[in-house]
Amino acid sequence: MTDAAVDRVLAAEVLSQAQADRDSVLELAAELIRVPSRGGVDSYEPVLAVLEGWFTGRGLSARRLHDGSGAPVGLVAEVYGGLPGPTWVLDACVDTAPLGDESLWSFPPFAGDIEAGWLRGRGSADSKAAAAAFCHIAARFQARGASFPGRLAVLLDCDEHTGTFGGALAYLSQLGDQTVGGVMIGYPGLDELVVGGRGVYRARLRVSGTAAHSGSSKPAAANAAVRAAWLVGRLSELVLPQPLPGGFPLPPKLTVTEVSAGGGFTTVPDAACVAVDIRLTDTLASDDAELLLKEVCARLDRDMPGPEATRIEPVVSWPPFRLSEGEQPAQALRDAVLQVGLPVRSKVAGPSNIGNLLAKSGIRATAGFGPHYEGLHGTDERIRVAELPQVQAAYHLAVLNLLGAQRAGIDSELTIRR
Repeated sequence: MTDAAVDRVLAAEVLSQAQADRDSVLELAAELIRVPSRGGVDSYEPVLAVLEGWFTGRGLSARRLHDGSGAPVGLVAEVYGGLPGPTWVLDACVDTAPLGDESLWSFPPFAGDIEAGWLRGRGSADSKAAAAAFCHIAARFQARGASFPGRLAVLLDCDEHTGTFGGALAYLSQLGDQTVGGVMIGYPGLDELVVGGRGVYRARLRVSGTAAHSGSSKPAAANAAVRAAWLVGRLSELVLPQPLPGGFPLPPKLTVTEVSAGGGFTTVPDAACVAVDIRLTDTLASDDAELLLKEVCARLDRDMPGPEATRIEPVVSWPPFRLSEGEQPAQALRDAVLQVGLPVRSKVAGPSNIGNLLAKSGIRATAGFGPHYEGLHGTDERIRVAELPQVQAAYHLAVLNLLGAQRAGIDSELTIRR
């Protein structure tokens, strides 16, 4: 058979398997949705127990991941190929965003049911349906039994929506000499393959003042709230560098996300905090962002002095990432998506994501291709189930390509069966 013919036969085979898995995938996804696992709110024990039971029932071993305090933050299942080679990772989070105003939902937030072709409930899109599909891909590889180079890992993070990415960090800390070829993250979105994202630099600016009675006949020596307001005004006036031709397609961005000061009407505040989120690109790195903040803070302390210098407390910083044309794992997933009949365009995302964290460790990642969704992080979260088998088949095909998976043996097996 020609390579093109083999590709067609292989795509048809994998899509047939995904269609056969459809009811089981939806059953697992629904069960996961019915278990509340809001990041930083709910216990993760119940959702991890569901996943562990599923893997055990199919002869797959999975191990829990823990943070530095010993708290569970995720689960990883690995299928070994038996030959030397890199590990390719399918990643999905199984914690979720909070509910917001529950009274605004038109159905129970943890429904886990299917209505008019939609799987409904918090976490359906982000990203328990992807987790369910990835579990089934692991089971398919385990059943294959063929020797292939490297291994497939399914990483299920239950500390993602906190912004900590505890499961991913715990997994990375245990790699040892194992090489990760790349990670494919199952965020939703049927039309776009996310191959990059702006980085982030976040900091809190601590502004000082002099406490006093607000009713005093003397002027306030230094009002931390007023000084913070001055600082916010200067930050909003900053002009950030624009994209370079052929460079990162999005500009950097600075946002003041929180301002706090004082505790009542009768006291001049002696402390204030300004939280700043800066999105990074190739024209504004983390060092540049910190320098900008230092310059603005120095202007504040010069033009409106306080009792102490304004302090910058960095919180987190991740670099931007962008996979080039033909770079893995993006190329394998892009090709696979087309093979299963779904048009897709590559996109560099404005928000940061776990791909930025992985980039900091030198690991390449895609960060989104999944089912069509509504209500992500909002009310009435749901996914359309019609394309779910195609989504699963695309990831399955991509992994087959990336792992090699004894292509000649697969070719022969498929040819014989036909």
